[in-house]
Amino acid sequence: MKDLFFRGSLADLDPDLNELAQIEAERQVRKLILIPSESSAPQAVREALSSAFQNLYAEGYPDEETRWMTDAEILDYPARLAHYRRYSDPRYYKGVEYADVAEALARRRCAELFANNGIGPDRIFVNVQALSGGPANNAVYHALVEPGDTIMGLNLLHGGHLSHGSPVNRSGKYYNAVSYTIDPDTERINYDAVAELAQQHKPKFIIAGYSSYPWVVDWKRFREIASSVGAYLFADIAHVAGMIAAGVYPSPMGYADVITFTTHKSLCGPRGACILTTNPTLARKIDRAVFPGEQGGPHVNTFLAMATAFKLAKTDQFKELQTQVLKNCQVLTERLKEHGFKIPFGGTDTHLMNLDCSSVTGIDQVTLSGDQAARILDLAGVVVNRNTIPGDKSAFDPSGIRMGTHWITQRGFKEPEVIALADIISDVLKATTPYAIGGRKVTCAGLRLTSLCWKAPNAGCAIWRSRLGLILSLLSMVILIFIILTTIQRIVIG
Repeated sequence: MKDLFFRGSLADLDPDLNELAQIEAERQVRKLILIPSESSAPQAVREALSSAFQNLYAEGYPDEETRWMTDAEILDYPARLAHYRRYSDPRYYKGVEYADVAEALARRRCAELFANNGIGPDRIFVNVQALSGGPANNAVYHALVEPGDTIMGLNLLHGGHLSHGSPVNRSGKYYNAVSYTIDPDTERINYDAVAELAQQHKPKFIIAGYSSYPWVVDWKRFREIASSVGAYLFADIAHVAGMIAAGVYPSPMGYADVITFTTHKSLCGPRGACILTTNPTLARKIDRAVFPGEQGGPHVNTFLAMATAFKLAKTDQFKELQTQVLKNCQVLTERLKEHGFKIPFGGTDTHLMNLDCSSVTGIDQVTLSGDQAARILDLAGVVVNRNTIPGDKSAFDPSGIRMGTHWITQRGFKEPEVIALADIISDVLKATTPYAIGGRKVTCAGLRLTSLCWKAPNAGCAIWRSRLGLILSLLSMVILIFIILTTIQRIVIG
């Protein structure tokens, strides 16, 4: 009998896409990536993602009793298969006996990894089906509050996340979102001000955990604030989950009613998310909110990859990584301060930091924007993301860039290499001259490298420069970028 399977590798069946995948892999090696929400998943995690589990549909959940089993009990195939054949499981699809093992293993390993503050793994209910951070947070909304209810989260422009009540997100459209901000004097969260705001608005839940706010969260204080108004405390630890797992950042376990996080940021795992609670009633609501409330069949291959990442996160090597990440970010921040750049929020004690690009000014005091800075750094081989900082009016025109140190630390960077990288970032940004065209300094801002740049006698209107000046400017840009890339290559190889 002839089958109709497509056999062959990606290179055999679609060489164009295979080439694209190889090009992207090369980019990730060639460039120094400082995106705080990214990391490099180990090969073992990627192998798990490409397993045959990706072919399955598995709407529903494994047996509840597997939450309290050990790895050995979950992996006891004769016992688990005998139970499955006799009792089946709550899922809508059959043929999922091994999918049950994969999901149960991911749930249990996650509970063991995040057990903390006197809360053991047997008390933690884990959902691993949310497809990413946004869907996980949406499921928590679905489970805990009704449309129109009041919620509180940090303002997006002050380091919060879209899903914490931003007006452009469903969390800000469906709910009465009240935002707390940072103190303009200290550039940190003023917990007394948060408490006062909570007393004024009586939210159903308060969100703690951030996207670009760089300081450690005081979970105990947030618990006190939430309890004072009868609110749930919702901890979104997407950015810091890896450091919490390694024990180098305080855990919200035992303080928060619900915890969400992604597995592809500091945990260095697959793209996915988890929801944790110690409340069995909330656990049932959350499970129903994820399925069937938010989504259909889960990605079973991701369960396998999550379980792999959770196992790796319990190793000494993972703790060494997370410890060095924090050291590297401190060094990066302090070195850029020494170069005269303004650091929003005053500094950092986590894995990420922000830089105020308006420190660089050009003709007629036009300031460098976050978008321009990110673009020119990318050309120089350093990848960052533009980001709002306190004082910005809109997320569409941010003044800052955000940088994190997970990826470069995975590559072996320590303090000396980070100092050299900070010097390169400083050189690139200071070698730019922002200018405006047509009198519009914000929407029509432009950028010109000036370290080797020929300057016309009348520099007031860059658009009228001669063709010779433009050619020399572009040539100087190529030369500068070549010098920088050569320096970066020496750092990486060295």
